Amino acid sequence: MFSFSGEPEKLCDGVTRREFLRVGGAAMLGLSLPKILALQANADTTLDPSEPLNGFGNAKSVILLFLQGGPSHIDIWDPKPDAPSNVRGEFKPIRTNISGIWLSETMPLLAKQMDKATLIRSVSYTPAGLFNHTAAMYQMVTGETPDKVKPSGQLDPPAPYDHPNVASHVSKFLPPDEPMLAAVQLPRPMQESNIIGKGGNAGFLGRAYDPYFLFQDPNEDIKLDDLKLRPEVPPVRLEQRKTLLETINAGMPEMERVAETYALNEYYDKAYDLILSQRARNAFDLTQEPDAMRDRYGQHTFGQSVLLARRLIEAGTRFVQVNWPSVANGDPFTTAWDTHAANFGPLKDLHCPKLDQTLSALLEDLHQRGLLDETLVLTIGEFGRSPKLGVSTSGNSNAPDGRDHWPYCYTGLIAGAGVRGGQVYGKSDATGSTPLEDPVHPTDILATVYHTLGIDPHTEVMNHLDQPRELVKGNPIIGLF
Repeated sequence: MFSFSGEPEKLCDGVTRREFLRVGGAAMLGLSLPKILALQANADTTLDPSEPLNGFGNAKSVILLFLQGGPSHIDIWDPKPDAPSNVRGEFKPIRTNISGIWLSETMPLLAKQMDKATLIRSVSYTPAGLFNHTAAMYQMVTGETPDKVKPSGQLDPPAPYDHPNVASHVSKFLPPDEPMLAAVQLPRPMQESNIIGKGGNAGFLGRAYDPYFLFQDPNEDIKLDDLKLRPEVPPVRLEQRKTLLETINAGMPEMERVAETYALNEYYDKAYDLILSQRARNAFDLTQEPDAMRDRYGQHTFGQSVLLARRLIEAGTRFVQVNWPSVANGDPFTTAWDTHAANFGPLKDLHCPKLDQTLSALLEDLHQRGLLDETLVLTIGEFGRSPKLGVSTSGNSNAPDGRDHWPYCYTGLIAGAGVRGGQVYGKSDATGSTPLEDPVHPTDILATVYHTLGIDPHTEVMNHLDQPRELVKGNPIIGLF
């Protein structure tokens, strides 16, 4: 199991996120968690167009498999067998179960599930200091091009005025129907070098809308002390506290007026329900899964993280972001997609077997459970890799068999929630260098996520300076539905 050191980040009242979920005293529960939940009272209602477009509101939940590090689109999703050898690389294309759609030979299991998914082969943007990972990841998960990009392409560490992660907006506008965590991010933060978690939190929305960060390896025993009652606070005692609060409110008109003003009664109920409910703790318990299912997803960090994502959305969580379990610019010979030093060996022997096994298992599992119709699955990185081998496109050095960063054209996979399976949206040129048809910006992909959840992507929220900001300056890709 791995963990990340450093001082826990504080909420506005000085309480850490883990502390506010820990039940140990009436003051902690009565003052922190309900206040945080009460912040959601100001959220606008979900916006519904007068004439709903295709796919609007189809999704109840989203699973984002974020392949931080930038996997090579040519060697996985968009093979180019007729290109020159220094472009097409070492891998051969294979047929899928849909006529006319080919994948790289690195994805044989996914090839059998392509009837359930769509490949977007025309994701593209021109970088504005986004050649390196941090800024590109920030854009991909917040929908905003960051300012103050360093020449290296990196950003400053996370700050309270950052733009919110897409999961945080979903938490604000679409809280769960069940006593369940609204959004979860696992098994590690997004990271390039020493910049950890940039774009992964709620930013100017406030800490109340942060995802629940489970930065542990689900392939090991998971510790969930913050979702457990302390032994000295049994459920019956907590229920008594709830009843006592209701009695006090009923006998004190002034307290009742305050409660009505801030909607505290409703959010006290949510706070108690989250702690008392076994729902969240049970969702994190992978031992409830049959061994065969755990094997199907893969007995490794990524596989068990994605299986856990399925369990979470099944229990009512709206948004789960599974980050590839590696520092974005890490060693390609161990866990990273950042294949400057070498491209083909790590993809063939390490990364693609895990991605192929896990992604194909997720699509098949959701389909068999009847969950794919109401769950949007998005698999994507912050950019692709350079079509030509051994060249420098971002100022980084590359081995003769390595590929550099390439934001100008790459591929994402999307499935579920009304997305038509067995199709390719957009088209790249003969070398995978630029879109030939239907270019898609990362902001359009995020707009599609909001759209499928029934949230107007052009909804305005107020930032930390009380300025209006759209959720995302992009448009849903209606042609997917």
